[in-house]
Order: sequence, then C-alpha cells, then structure tokens
Amino acid sequence: MRAERKVTFESDSFTSSVSHPMGDKLKFFIPSLFGLFLFLVPVPYEGKWTIGVGILAENLQAVFKPYLPLFMTSVLVLSVVLSVIGSIMKPDWMTRSKFLNDLFNVSGFWTSMRVLGSVFAIMTMYKLGPEFIWSDLTGGTVLFSLVPVLTTWFLFAGLLMPLLLDFGLMEYIGTVVRKVMRPLFKLPGRSSIDAIASWMGSGTVGVLITTKQYEEGYYSKREAAVIATNFSVASIAFSLVVISFIGLDHIFVPFYLTVVVSGLIAAIVCPRIPPLSLKKETYYEPVGKQISEDVPDGVSRSQYAFELAVAKASKVKSAKNVIVSGFQNVLDIWFGLIPLVMALGTLALVLVEYTPMFDYLAYPIVPILELLQLPEAKAAAPAMLVGFADMFLPAVVGKSIESELTRFVIAGVSLTQLIYMSEVGILLLKSKIPLNFLELGIIFLQRTIITLPIIVAMAHLFFF
Repeated sequence: MRAERKVTFESDSFTSSVSHPMGDKLKFFIPSLFGLFLFLVPVPYEGKWTIGVGILAENLQAVFKPYLPLFMTSVLVLSVVLSVIGSIMKPDWMTRSKFLNDLFNVSGFWTSMRVLGSVFAIMTMYKLGPEFIWSDLTGGTVLFSLVPVLTTWFLFAGLLMPLLLDFGLMEYIGTVVRKVMRPLFKLPGRSSIDAIASWMGSGTVGVLITTKQYEEGYYSKREAAVIATNFSVASIAFSLVVISFIGLDHIFVPFYLTVVVSGLIAAIVCPRIPPLSLKKETYYEPVGKQISEDVPDGVSRSQYAFELAVAKASKVKSAKNVIVSGFQNVLDIWFGLIPLVMALGTLALVLVEYTPMFDYLAYPIVPILELLQLPEAKAAAPAMLVGFADMFLPAVVGKSIESELTRFVIAGVSLTQLIYMSEVGILLLKSKIPLNFLELGIIFLQRTIITLPIIVAMAHLFFF
C-alpha cells in the first residue's frame, strides 16, 4: 500500500500538515457555519430583515423589558463594589484570576466612571436629585431605552462570539483576502483578521487584537494606528441595534450596505492623509519586526487558509472553555462597558438637551447639511458630533427627528465615525499604539467629512 503523502509547511511560526483528523475539520466547519448564520445572514422575521442574534435578543427583551433597568442598575452598583474591592483590598480569589483582576482591579478613572454610572442609574430609577439627570430626555433615555437593548443584544453577541473567533473563521477569511489589503489599505494581510473580527464581533475585539499584534511585532506604528482607527468597525449586530433603536430596522440591508461602502472608502482615504500617513514604519522597540506573510511554495492560498483555520479549531479542546469565554465577554460588557455608557451617555445628553454647547459646535455643519438637502438639518447637526463621546448617542439624539432619510444618515454616520471615547478611544489612549487625544479627534472629523456625503447620496437613492 502506498504511504499517505503529507505536505508540511511553516509560516509565522505555524507548522501544520494537510492530514487533519475529520473531527478537527468538522470542528472548523460546524461552529463557523453557525456563526455565519447567527451574525451575517439576514433573515426575514415579523415583517422585517434581521439576523439570528437579533431574533434571540428581541425575544428576550420582550419578556424581561420591565425588569431590565432595575437588573442593570444592580449590576452597575455591583461593578462599583467589586471595583473598590479589586483596587483596594485585592483579595486572592480575584488576583489569582487574570480575567477578574483585569475587570475589577482598575484605575481611579475607570472606578470613578463606574461610580458615576451607578449613581446616575439609581437617580434615574428612583427619580432622585435634579430632574435634568433623570428626565426622559437624558438618564431616562439611557436607562430605559438604551441599556435594555444593549443588555440583551450583547448577552447573545458575547456568548456566541466564540463561534466567530475561536474556530478558524477569522483565519480562513483573513488569509483568503490578504492580497487586497496591501494595495487598497497599505496594510499587511494579517490585518484582515483584525478587521473581520471587528466587523463580525465588535470594535473592542479589533482594538485588543491590534494592540496585541503591535506589541508582538507584527504591525508597525503606522499600521497599528491605521488598523485601530479604521477597522475597529461596528459589528453587524450593533449596527442592527442602532438601526432598530432609531426605528428603521425594516431597511437594514440597504442601511448596512451604505455603512460598508462608506466605511471602506474612508479606510482607503484616511491612511493616506495626516496624521496617519505621518506615522513611522518602525516596530514596537522591545520586540522589533516579527512578521512574514509568505505563503509556502506548492500550496494554494485557499489550501493554506483551510490549514490555518483547521489548526485554529483544533486548539479548542472542550466546550467548557468556549462557554467560559462567552460568559467572560458578557461580563466584560455588562460590568465594564455599560457603566461607561450610563455615565458618559447621560452627561452627553445633558449637554445636548440642557446646554447650547453642541448647538454652537454644530452650527457650521447646518449649511453643509442643507446643501446636501437633508431635512431637519438644524436638529440633525449636533448628532454629527456627539458620537465622539459614544457611538450610540447620535441615534439617541436623532430618534426624535421625523424624517426617515435624516435618521438614516445620522445612524450611518455614527457607525462610520468609529472614534468614540466611551470605549474604543479610551482603549487606544491606554494602549502602546502611538495615538493621542488630539489625533483621535482629527481622525473622527476626517471620517465624518469623508463618509457624510456618501451616506447622504445613498440615502437619497434609497428614499427616492
């Protein structure tokens, strides 16, 4: 009998053989197909188009909506208690767990944000203190409208995200599309994995991957800055949250097409202009350059992609680890992100509703929106800027606007600006990637200027 021929190759310290057990191949195929269906495949549901994660979240929210504000207020208070314990007392049961230590042993700034978020939640829940904090236009909007949506959506998105990230789907798609990344975006092919992780998972996941890759020597300073600010995109799941919140979920498919087109154009333009074009091509000094992306001789790109994907899936040894990873995603969002949304969201809405600050800042934008023939331009202008504080705030500000076309544009711009300080911005400032606050503000404005006319043009097309 002829001996089985094995092809072995190496790349980026990866060594594999094409002779994988059928169990590993199925481990790649089955979870990845489920992930694709739940996060990427639009399905008709109750007269509108949505995705599987959306159906799960909406049904859960319909059952528990009356209880979710009180539940999340309790979670916010617990986040403060555990953060104080983690930062001051540092008990062994917490410090022994990297996840718990990272989540609750946080800096004074993060603790203060959690305190502020929980205080605002309590004030809003029980209508305590000044009305401008807990009114329906400010804290009430965040706690009773925004937080329940985020709670249910990110429960399922967090639990199911490992289907996208842990079973080889990122490696397969990323390897296949490597050839387009360098000419279009001036980036190594490896960055496609970061982009897809953001697009199908979350922008935070993309930033964390980019940070790790930069610190391990796989991205230069310029590449890391470009990827973090142009590919940490809003996921499909979050995009559906935004469009549902603003009341346009019945046109999700054309809306997301608009977000994709405008986002890709911005990702082509922004790396070619300052400040990103001025970043150095040097690598993180402690490790130096570590990257090599050559596909081995005699192996096709698709075969190599399959090899990487199956090898990734083969590392998943038990369902328990996947489930634990999913729950950690959820807890990270509930205890880490939602307090920030409650704190910064309420403050931003107070500034929007009770001060003229954003009206003054947005005043130069009004004639531009009028030139673009956008209805209710004066009401829409502040929504073009509040996204710098949090990505969801433009949808909150724009929800009261009557024109569907204008709400479409507001939602689209909010999802393509990318630099929002409540999450991605803070992560970037804390990372070793060379970006400062001023540069993030400039990139935010650049992306707004680039994507706004594209989104308006496509909106006029769809609403003709």
